[in-house]
Amino acid sequence: MKLSEIRQLLADHQIRLTKSLGQNFLHDAHQLDRITHAAQLSREDRVFEIGPGLGALTERLAATAKEVLAIEKDRRLCEILNQRFSAAPNLQLVHADALEYILQPRDWSDWKMISNLPYSVASPILVELAQLPQPPKLLAATLQLEVARRLMANPGSADYGVLTLLIQLRYQPLGFFKIPAGCFFPEPEIDSACITLQRRPDPLLPLELTPLFTRLVKRGFSQRRKMMFKLLKEEWPAGVLEKSFEGLGLDFQVRAEAVSVEKFVELTKFFILHS
Repeated sequence: MKLSEIRQLLADHQIRLTKSLGQNFLHDAHQLDRITHAAQLSREDRVFEIGPGLGALTERLAATAKEVLAIEKDRRLCEILNQRFSAAPNLQLVHADALEYILQPRDWSDWKMISNLPYSVASPILVELAQLPQPPKLLAATLQLEVARRLMANPGSADYGVLTLLIQLRYQPLGFFKIPAGCFFPEPEIDSACITLQRRPDPLLPLELTPLFTRLVKRGFSQRRKMMFKLLKEEWPAGVLEKSFEGLGLDFQVRAEAVSVEKFVELTKFFILHS
């Protein structure tokens, strides 16, 4: 879909884009091809797309994948998509808020999510997906460059934080590439990137321990420059903490930004055994 086609469609339907919905449509053919390549899209794939917009990426997904589910919040765009893809038997279009839709009971474990995510809700959507009982096997998401860097971050870096850990608990980042602002309409004011995340073959934690892991991570990063032991002591008994830190070889002066996802996992398990 060319930029001229996007402009014409919007004009024909008298649609003014809604900034609050994060409507920045990716139209560059080269970048769209790079996204489908990064997602390793095949004829056997079942794919869901959040925020298809006018369908530039949807075209490629429907032409290649076995099954495509597109979730669009804007009713005006749903009408256009229904017209554009009326002859695509493998495409199902749903008018819904994606954050609400993905929380409905469903097994996503055999699906891939490939999306140009609305930037205003990109992080919450990824966190919700990562905490599902049966999350997608792969995520290929176009989002803010700064978010992509946080998802890729390693302990000790400035980008490493709560979001990094909540996603990396269930997913391994495979890589990302930048997408220039000129590839979107309208052009966003921030830099963008597409990141690919592969679901871990074996969960690091049982699902029922995820809430405790999340509490530990959020408390540990609640004041980034403070020692993690002191921050955790505000919520958990000092005796349990001391036993946990000593048992795991954690320095009592360590900050959360230096603690790996694996160490947070061990800390979570240790808490269960000794609290």
